[in-house]
Amino acid sequence: MDLDVVFLGTSGSAPTARRAPSATLVRRGGERLLIDCGEGTQRQLLRSDVGLVDIEEVFLTHLHADHFLGLPGMLKTFALRGRDLPLTVRGPRGTRALMASMGRLIGRLTYDLDIVELSPGEALTRDGYRLQAFSVSHGIEAIGYALVEEPRPGRFDVEAADTLGVPPGRERGSLQRGEVVVLSDGSVVKPEDVLGEARPSRKLVLTGDTAPAPSVVEAAAGADLLVHEATFLADERVRARETDHSTAGEAARVASEAGVKLLALTHVSNRYGGAAVEEEAREVFAATVVPRDFDVIELPFPERGEPRLVPRGARQGRAGPRSET
Repeated sequence: MDLDVVFLGTSGSAPTARRAPSATLVRRGGERLLIDCGEGTQRQLLRSDVGLVDIEEVFLTHLHADHFLGLPGMLKTFALRGRDLPLTVRGPRGTRALMASMGRLIGRLTYDLDIVELSPGEALTRDGYRLQAFSVSHGIEAIGYALVEEPRPGRFDVEAADTLGVPPGRERGSLQRGEVVVLSDGSVVKPEDVLGEARPSRKLVLTGDTAPAPSVVEAAAGADLLVHEATFLADERVRARETDHSTAGEAARVASEAGVKLLALTHVSNRYGGAAVEEEAREVFAATVVPRDFDVIELPFPERGEPRLVPRGARQGRAGPRSET
């Protein structure tokens, strides 16, 4: 099962010539989860190799304009295309009121739009994983999201199955799914008789905007990838406290305390270039990257390698030079 993160918008509160406002697409198998939808997100999708697919779920981290202004246009475009597939927008308390206030902008839709408000600690259980909301520190109703996959069954021991007389086919499939099997001779074979130890899966955590917070450290514990904001550098630490944002160094300390494998810093202010943000963070946590728009981070299963940044991974079919800011 493939799992990756497409960075569609990595700028701070305002767009720049090279970075769009906040928008991140999580792809797991055939699922597409859009985390935040800043101004111009639908155009970012169109400019990427992803395209403007019929996204079924949008997750808002909080209700500041740079994280939702892309929604009205995208929802309207879906209607103009005659979409009939339902769409769900989830977010913190206040999301229903926000969407109601934008009703006149959006107009009539050709599909059902469901609005769901989430509180920290609530989890959505899906096939093979859960998506859990957790509290962050941003001065308003705000949440982050942790995608946590279920442990995978251990490797199937063919030799043990042969010894126990388990025939190839349906019975072996049942054992791999964790089901007890009764053989034709009446003997009972349990999954643990033919399966090795459960194998670890993957954990992805996205904070949205936040000051450094113990709740984020807790939510990100042992994560394969932590996507954390870094609006400021150390020279603006006072400003970061006033606005409930993080410096690059502070985000790096969160990653270090949580023991994550890779830290990706986003929400980069136009005050700085990505290289300066990365340099400050790496003094604290070496496994840090600062993705640019259209970069991708792939998260393989642990036995297949570490998370890795693929520069312009969402525009591999597109021409154009890579920016340094």
